[in-house]
Amino acid sequence: MTDRFVVGYDGSEAAQRALDFALERAAAQGAIVVIAHVLEWSPYSFLTPTELEERHKRRTEELDRAEKSLIAPAKAAVEGRGVPVETVLRYGHIADTLCDVAKKQGAAQLFIGRNGHSPFGSRVFGSVAGSLVQTAPVPCTIVP
Repeated sequence: MTDRFVVGYDGSEAAQRALDFALERAAAQGAIVVIAHVLEWSPYSFLTPTELEERHKRRTEELDRAEKSLIAPAKAAVEGRGVPVETVLRYGHIADTLCDVAKKQGAAQLFIGRNGHSPFGSRVFGSVAGSLVQTAPVPCTIVP
């Protein structure tokens, strides 16, 4: 059975470092890399039917934009590296959704890049890395 490595990807330099690191490991182990991008989307209550329709339209536009401007270029940039690459694009809370993607993909490992927010900012706002290391269903590698 081939391992699957899920990489949380947002187009940042940190995410690119995580993707490169995961690709190196995947090449050495014969694994598949799954590039996963999560669009943060907060659920709202008490929306009118018109607001729900507008929200759905915006969500569809954002998914399309993320696919064209982020996911497709990332996949194209790594296709010549000899590692099978798949992509996943989801809405939700980033850490929770990445954990869900890892479970559904049967991932052996999850990779994300550390973006370098200050310790104060992480304490106030939380961090995806901090959440993942506490809740990930598989080993989680944080790439500096």
